[in-house]
Amino acid sequence: MADATLEKALETLNQATEMVRQAAESMPDAAGAAAHAVTGGAVDPFVFRLAIFVLSIFVGYYVVWSVTPALHTPLMAVTNAISSVIVVGALLAVGLSASGAATGFGFIALVLVSVNIFGGFLVTHRMLAMYKKKEK
Repeated sequence: MADATLEKALETLNQATEMVRQAAESMPDAAGAAAHAVTGGAVDPFVFRLAIFVLSIFVGYYVVWSVTPALHTPLMAVTNAISSVIVVGALLAVGLSASGAATGFGFIALVLVSVNIFGGFLVTHRMLAMYKKKEK
């Protein structure tokens, strides 16, 4: 009885893994296809993705450089939370991809995001220590 339940759970897990893999493979193509369909074929999907990437660079630059020092600590905490979402994506790229390039890039992303998260926590801890009263 327990073997049948375990086998059924493993089959359900395999089906869920396959669905996640299919969704991950079709997601980038879906955004490009949507842009292609909306513009009537006038915009190439690669150009659409490149434009989004370039715009995100400019928005990120202006957002980061306009932060006052008083808001730096709360924003570091939010940045760490966003980086934890990137960890999930990197783990999916490492675990679910069939190509070696995707696995390699996923691993590099995982290492860089881990450094970012731990470094962010160290910086946040150090900045919060500045606000504590010093003991005599």
